[in-house]
Amino acid sequence: MPERRVTVASKVGLHARPAALLAKAAAEQQVGVTIRKDGGEPVDAASVLGLMTLGAMHGDEVVLAAEGDGADQALEAVATLIATDLDQD
Repeated sequence: MPERRVTVASKVGLHARPAALLAKAAAEQQVGVTIRKDGGEPVDAASVLGLMTLGAMHGDEVVLAAEGDGADQALEAVATLIATDLDQD
């Protein structure tokens, strides 16, 4: 299963608005994407609640995973968002 490590750029971490934007982008992918912190259990990246329960803060590294046709593209799309400061308008 392809994985991608990425550092959270959002100043508030994956909370509230950044989590909602990320969940929306993950839901739009043709394959399911999971996200976890090292040593933690993966959660559905399309779930705002799941993202917020991760407790991923600015500067934390998270691991994305996806499987199936389009997995690499899905990981790239979600990783790009996580590496962006989603708090800016």
